[in-house]
Amino acid sequence: MHDAPLTLDELDLLDAALLDHGNDDSVLGISELDGFFTALVSGPEAVMPSTWLPELWGGMPPTFASFDEEQAVLSLLLRHMNDIASLLMTQPEHFTALFYENEHQGKPVTVIEEWCFGYMRGVDLGQWPQLPEPQASNLEAIALHGREEHFDKLDGLSLEQHQALVAGIEPAAIALHAYWLSLRSTQTANAPAHSAKVPGRNEPCICGSGKKFKHCCLH
Repeated sequence: MHDAPLTLDELDLLDAALLDHGNDDSVLGISELDGFFTALVSGPEAVMPSTWLPELWGGMPPTFASFDEEQAVLSLLLRHMNDIASLLMTQPEHFTALFYENEHQGKPVTVIEEWCFGYMRGVDLGQWPQLPEPQASNLEAIALHGREEHFDKLDGLSLEQHQALVAGIEPAAIALHAYWLSLRSTQTANAPAHSAKVPGRNEPCICGSGKKFKHCCLH
């Protein structure tokens, strides 16, 4: 189904595409992408594909082997983003972040840094303003693992202390989405009614690909 959540195979395909076509400045991996999209759909204003696609690819549009491959990757990206947005909007209690799992001395270890880096990248792109408490504390819990300036603090944690912090990341993301959603809902209720601008079939696509809408995201 076009609107169904990505399967494990599709997540693997998208993960491989990010690695194959990425560069040092791009989003490199499905966990970072998941955090990036979670922040983008949670923030104060909608961020259009024409803004986040260049950021995702590190400012350098990738060269795909074919138009079909490009459309397939774009479709997977949009489906995953829409799935995160839908879940946080309708069933936030079922939201699950795509953290990596590793192993240390035979024991499973949850790795959250890539996801948190992606989230903070989305926060920066969405130009989030200063948050009041307790939302600021929720963002700080994610930023601890998603900003390079906090590496010294992380290095000082034991594995047990680090893993204890993992449990707070998803609730923090859910709370931040709920906060901005409540503000957006209030603003929408107070704003005059207007219709969204949908491009015509022959107009440039909203994703910023440069192609006509009928040959791109209209599919």
